[in-house]
Amino acid sequence: MPQTADDATAPRPAPAVRATSLRLADFRNYDSVAIGFERAFVAFFGENGAGKTNLIEALSLLSPGRGLRRATYGDMIRQGGSGGFHLRAAISSVGNPTEIVTQVRPDPGGILSRTVKIDETPARTGDELLEIARVLWLTPAMDGLFTGPAGDRRRFLDRMVLAVDPGHGRRAADFERAMRSRNKLLSDNRLDDSWLSGLEAQMAELGVAMALARADFIRMMAEMIARGAADSPFPAARLALSSGYDDLDLSGPALDVEDAVRGRLRAARYVDRSAGRTREGAHRADLQVIHAAKEMPAALASTGEQKALLIGLVLAHARLTAAVSGLSPILLLDEIAAHLDPGRRAALFDLVETLGVQTFMTGTDASLFDALGDRAQMLRVSAGRVEPA
Repeated sequence: MPQTADDATAPRPAPAVRATSLRLADFRNYDSVAIGFERAFVAFFGENGAGKTNLIEALSLLSPGRGLRRATYGDMIRQGGSGGFHLRAAISSVGNPTEIVTQVRPDPGGILSRTVKIDETPARTGDELLEIARVLWLTPAMDGLFTGPAGDRRRFLDRMVLAVDPGHGRRAADFERAMRSRNKLLSDNRLDDSWLSGLEAQMAELGVAMALARADFIRMMAEMIARGAADSPFPAARLALSSGYDDLDLSGPALDVEDAVRGRLRAARYVDRSAGRTREGAHRADLQVIHAAKEMPAALASTGEQKALLIGLVLAHARLTAAVSGLSPILLLDEIAAHLDPGRRAALFDLVETLGVQTFMTGTDASLFDALGDRAQMLRVSAGRVEPA
């Protein structure tokens, strides 16, 4: 339905999930910083190296995993600091105030470990964070996604699946653990049938569940992309999935598919031992992205088209995440405006606003966000300091 003038000027409700404050100690280049967030759009601007991306990296740690850089904990700790870091964030999640505290400290043996507390209660797993917020991001490091290795696309896909299916991360971790154990037995020439059969049964069950979850996600994304295609200034992508199971038909009953995968793993033991790896499985999946209007693989598109396709995918994923989870995601867009012309930049901001999400952005110059007007909270970042513009 077209937006009316009254719709355009009416204040939009606050996102259902939003960060209201962030405190950091000894994180990256920040000795200590406390920031309150007042708008649905928050723009950090400043010179390269000032610490803008560090701030949204900290916000990305409000989700499971190692954040948008996938850095080691040691890399996140401020040099010359306490030897660890501390992050405290206040979140309003569907009207419920919640405090998340995560910190990294060395144990007595000097090994860094991370703890997470939600309202002062230790979280048993990082997946509990997904009950409070879903955090999505787009960074310049992802610009080579379509031309890079399959592993990068697989991680991108699994991160998207995790936002709509919180159990996916645990399945993937358990699959990797079982596969490593199988590979180790094979490499050590320990062909104990009972051990290998048990591990292969786990890999079959978990791997098929992962493949089916990915396929279901691709279907839902296709529907969401189709719904928003007419109103988006970014090209629509068509997604396809290579499951990692070669020619195996995954459409039958799950138990029958698992039986088939178990049989294939058993038959491949000697070949896998010679190869030094498991050659077939969910760990070999790949995401294929097509520029729909041109029927062209994204890898063959221009750099600008690839960026536009990626933006369109992330925005469609944000809509899908909100629709499936009931939680409006927190969106982190690193250096998003630098490579867009003013018209497309303004269109992006308007489109993001319709999503009803809280969005954090970075850029070197405040003028990159002029099209936002007074919709954005502008924060100047300089050498580990953050202050209102």
